[in-house]
Amino acid sequence: MSLAMLVEPETPTMARERRVDRDRELVDALRRREPTAAECLVATYADRAYRLAVSITGNGQDAEEVVQDACWSVVRKIETFRGDASFGSWFYRIVANAAYAKTRSRQARRHDLSLDDVLPFFDEDGRHATPLADWSSDACDPVAQTELREALTAAIADLPDLYRTALVLRDIEGLSNHEVAEALGLNVPSVKTRVHRARLFLRKRLAAVMTVDAIAA
Repeated sequence: MSLAMLVEPETPTMARERRVDRDRELVDALRRREPTAAECLVATYADRAYRLAVSITGNGQDAEEVVQDACWSVVRKIETFRGDASFGSWFYRIVANAAYAKTRSRQARRHDLSLDDVLPFFDEDGRHATPLADWSSDACDPVAQTELREALTAAIADLPDLYRTALVLRDIEGLSNHEVAEALGLNVPSVKTRVHRARLFLRKRLAAVMTVDAIAA
């Protein structure tokens, strides 16, 4: 079962087409200081901004504060948006920066994923150290789906910040690699590397959970 199937993300092409016209109207309203512009910004982006913020901070209250600060920053600084990147990418970058700033006062998390984090375990003879079970057929079972979602949530939370953020933007919010790069201030190859390793990490964690269940059964 893919991450997309578990979180049921919006189709990227459909989301991108909707964003173009919607964001143009929103930006114009913000620049005109229309009374309802801030409310429209919140209605349009608050939910996704919260998901991104909580994926970084790991704390609902901190995420809410981050979203509030980010929205207020956008309203006050809309004139600094030059249109070099999409409005969504620009806004996500503000959210991500605010979320990272919120976490700096806490104990630092890991910043990288080693190959040991993402590759399967092997014994000294080069064989898989744990039995490999074919659990693809169990993915349609409601109980298995619940276990997978719980394991997926836990695995995403254990990802280093930049890997988790890139994965959330790419696979849950449906942004392109280029849009993710714009939002995080990275180049596209770096985004691809982080997303790829994050996916391998999640696959390894989910496989471990389902393999244990299969052995227990």
